[in-house]
Amino acid sequence: MEKKTVLYETHVKLGAKIVPFAGYLMPVQYSDILEEHMAVRERAGLFDVSHMGEIMLEGPDAIANLNMLLTNDYTKMNAGKVRYSPMCYENGGVVDDLLVYKMNDEKYLIVVNASNKDKDYAWMKEHVSGDVTLQDISDDVAQIALQGPASDQIMEKVTDLGKLPEKYYTFAQDINVGGISCLVSQTGYTGEFGYELYCGKDDGVRLWDILMEAGSDEGLLPCGLGARDTLRLEAAMPLYGHEMDENITPLETGLGFAVKMGKEDFIGKKAMAEKGDPAITRVGLKVTGRGIVREHMDVLKDGEVIGHTTSGTFLPYLKGAYAMALVGCPYAAEGTEVTVSVRGREIPCAVTALPFYKREK
Repeated sequence: MEKKTVLYETHVKLGAKIVPFAGYLMPVQYSDILEEHMAVRERAGLFDVSHMGEIMLEGPDAIANLNMLLTNDYTKMNAGKVRYSPMCYENGGVVDDLLVYKMNDEKYLIVVNASNKDKDYAWMKEHVSGDVTLQDISDDVAQIALQGPASDQIMEKVTDLGKLPEKYYTFAQDINVGGISCLVSQTGYTGEFGYELYCGKDDGVRLWDILMEAGSDEGLLPCGLGARDTLRLEAAMPLYGHEMDENITPLETGLGFAVKMGKEDFIGKKAMAEKGDPAITRVGLKVTGRGIVREHMDVLKDGEVIGHTTSGTFLPYLKGAYAMALVGCPYAAEGTEVTVSVRGREIPCAVTALPFYKREK
């Protein structure tokens, strides 16, 4: 039976279309996915992301455990910073990708994908050692994402802008947002400027209402999973189960920036080293023919299968059909002409640079 976030009744009142997702009943859209997508690109959108998982790692050996569990390096990370990392199995395949918030030298908040939360927590519990505690605090936390260029105009109505994190992938704790104590990070999954706000579960509905009211003059729209997916794809942000999984290493899907092979050790390092240089890589595809390309479709060059698509759809801001794909490295050069097999019909595409969309600073 699917769970409900604390905001479920709010979504129903707003007329959202509700669907099962990652074990939860979640809003896929309120009005129109295209309209919600464009609101985030041009004004602002509000997302319930309370289905995400939050895990707290604490203790003197926290940093040693992070560095063993995750491919990225957390040795010189400052408090108040957020850092992305894959977490791998011994074979180099990905357990999940996640964010780590450094509260202090012995306390870290780990934010994981909703669909993987229980699996991730079990994997971490099995592999931590020494003087640390690991606690799943997901059920006590509400998480709301305010995304879009008008985010600051909205936030200044309910908090002191001077206390908000000023740089991407940083956060501030104990921020008073309309009378509610929040952790606020300058992060998001849309490729747009914005914030993610964490508060106690019991304050989630009130925080949502406060932000919606503050954004009423800025054209703020509630947004669902549909727009969240088109936005992340437009920004070429990878999604677990699509661009990576238990059989694909981070190096094979273009996440080498978050894999520090120079570290003494981490789970999956040996397997990745033995595998050598990746034979496949993630690329962008722009559909140059007629049609829409989805995930799990063969990519061909001169009739030969050279890879498969991992995500794809029509992207509203760019007004075109695009996809991401994993292909053999010899076919990854920008401009390479390929086709994608869609129900027996080959649709022409061209390899194009990632990300498809990048916001202007």
